[in-house]
Amino acid sequence: MTDDAPDPELLAQAHALCLEAFGADDFTPDDWQHALGGVHLFVLDDDLLVAHAAVVPRALRSGDRLLDVGYVEAVAVRASHRGRRLGHTVMAAAEQVIIEVHDMGALCSTDAGLPLYLSRGWQPWRGPLDPSGDVLVRSGRL
Repeated sequence: MTDDAPDPELLAQAHALCLEAFGADDFTPDDWQHALGGVHLFVLDDDLLVAHAAVVPRALRSGDRLLDVGYVEAVAVRASHRGRRLGHTVMAAAEQVIIEVHDMGALCSTDAGLPLYLSRGWQPWRGPLDPSGDVLVRSGRL
């Protein structure tokens, strides 16, 4: 399910899945660019991509400390496959990457995705935010 160097066709399918899940107005080219450069997690049903998430390395400064953050991006499940816990499946894999590789995890959630993340132990960030809104965090190697 994980692949740090996915083939271009699978990445194209992941991009299309995100556009389907969020709509082109809410999933911009910048959103897709933010999902690149890390580990991609895929769930396939035969040859059809049905769920995706990415964990991308980011840096977060906390006081004098610079933390290695695994930022979760582009979590999407195909509409025809929702209700099968596939969001939990890709998030479990993403969380494993965070635990093994990063100091902590972070993500920004849509309102629809928030119950999934909260049910998995993600907590709202209590620190300063940029204008984009809410960020959730979870411990990694710390």
